[in-house]
Amino acid sequence: MPRPPRRRSYDQYCAVARALDSVGDRWTLLIVRELLAGPRRYTDLHADLPGVSTDVLASRLKDMERDGLAARRRLPAPVSAYVYELTERGRALHPVVAALAEWGTPELAAPRPTDAVRAHWFALPLLRRLQATGMPQLSGVTGASGAPGGAGLVDVRLPEGEFHLRLGPDGSVCGYGDGPASAQGAVTRLELDADTCLAISRGDLTVEDAVRDGRVRVPVDGTPVAAPRDAAAGVPSA
Repeated sequence: MPRPPRRRSYDQYCAVARALDSVGDRWTLLIVRELLAGPRRYTDLHADLPGVSTDVLASRLKDMERDGLAARRRLPAPVSAYVYELTERGRALHPVVAALAEWGTPELAAPRPTDAVRAHWFALPLLRRLQATGMPQLSGVTGASGAPGGAGLVDVRLPEGEFHLRLGPDGSVCGYGDGPASAQGAVTRLELDADTCLAISRGDLTVEDAVRDGRVRVPVDGTPVAAPRDAAAGVPSA
């Protein structure tokens, strides 16, 4: 069945124009940014998109469902709530949003008085930098259990909140999620401030140098400590 016509279009036979027909409206790519971290309830989306009205958010989500970018599904009992999540086509926007994050990172000087801040908004620039530098694993960084930080999960804790990075079987950074990692077992935990996170994201600072200088702390058994110099030296440099 053909999709209903859009309310407006650039009416240009151009791939860029067609893409902007779907994601060029204000807030759409920011909704994608939120859903890249995983399924979200409407109330959670609204809370993490300060400034958007409920009417606009509902309209954008309907547009995204219509265009095959997002889907709404009901969680099984006893939760009994609906969540929005990206479809395969929606998830294909990950490199687009990541590239925008990398392009926009140099614009992040001191926060403006009117700026809202969420910890997981730092995840995409950081993820992009770790992938771009070819860092195969966060070696030399140990988790609370003392297990090496290879394949698994890395919790990143900022004063503004927490997010986590997902590592592939080879230790490569392959995704992220909002909040702490929910998986059981050894999870590497890193504590740093927003300035340090941005410095790493911009390429001004490497992870191993940040650990060595004490700007990134690695809690072991609940106590924040700096990783040993020899361990930190095992992290590939940018």
